[in-house]
Amino acid sequence: MEVKGAASQILSQSMRAETSLGKRALRLSRRKPLGAAGALVVAFTAFIALSAPLIAPHNPDASDTRLILQPPSPEYPFGTDNFGRDMLSRVMHGSRVALAVGILVVGIGSTAGGLLGLVSGFSSGKLDLIAQRFVDILMAFPPLILAMAIVAMFSPSTTNVILALAVVQIPNSARVVRSAALYVRETDYVTASRAIGCRDWEILLRHILPNCLAPFIIVATAGIGIAILSEASLSFLGLGSPITVPSWGGMLSGESREFVYKAWWIAFWPGLAITLAVFAFSIFGDALRDVLDPRLRTG
Repeated sequence: MEVKGAASQILSQSMRAETSLGKRALRLSRRKPLGAAGALVVAFTAFIALSAPLIAPHNPDASDTRLILQPPSPEYPFGTDNFGRDMLSRVMHGSRVALAVGILVVGIGSTAGGLLGLVSGFSSGKLDLIAQRFVDILMAFPPLILAMAIVAMFSPSTTNVILALAVVQIPNSARVVRSAALYVRETDYVTASRAIGCRDWEILLRHILPNCLAPFIIVATAGIGIAILSEASLSFLGLGSPITVPSWGGMLSGESREFVYKAWWIAFWPGLAITLAVFAFSIFGDALRDVLDPRLRTG
């Protein structure tokens, strides 16, 4: 009986937690409808990317000379390109490249920049000076030009694009996290922790890091959209993913530009996908900022 009572109590607590989570999500969607819409678009894009091999109606690389530049139709809703390939399937598979690049770029670049800013802001002194001069050097170049230079040093590939864009992401996250770390370092509870003899690494992990997560999450979310747009730009210029890999930027480059005037769908659908993805991540990041930043909460 005691076991059944404990189980029922745990179940009721879990149900209350789920109900509370649902209420919070509903309240958030009412307060930030644009952010909720962005989250839905992000979730839909992630679903398409994960299930593209299963739900894509055709092979994205299969070409048919009889279907070259076919307009949208029931069988090919997005039409076909200049090689007779299904545009819908290629846009679906292109979302896999876009999300993979965005997530990996943020995972590598923003994380490295966040750690650099965290240590730099907390330690100050010579380490902070050296770290910030390194960040200044990276910020001295326009982001896209810096990424192009890094990719040009090697061969154009998806891996090199990810590494180049990761380097470009470092300065922004480093500056934001450093600002948060500088603020938290001067708070009373950090001073009290030093007074009772806490070590620097304990203060860094227990106090500084948790209070810097909110701005880091905001920067990382917005950084995914920036990475998607940058990857599309590099692919458009011929410095991104190989032409054998379906990518949104690659669909807008090369010979596709020659046929855009008589086959509008070649540029329209990849461009629309890029626009929606970047816009969704941007407004979702703005909503996260308003929710996670205590100074911007309205109740």
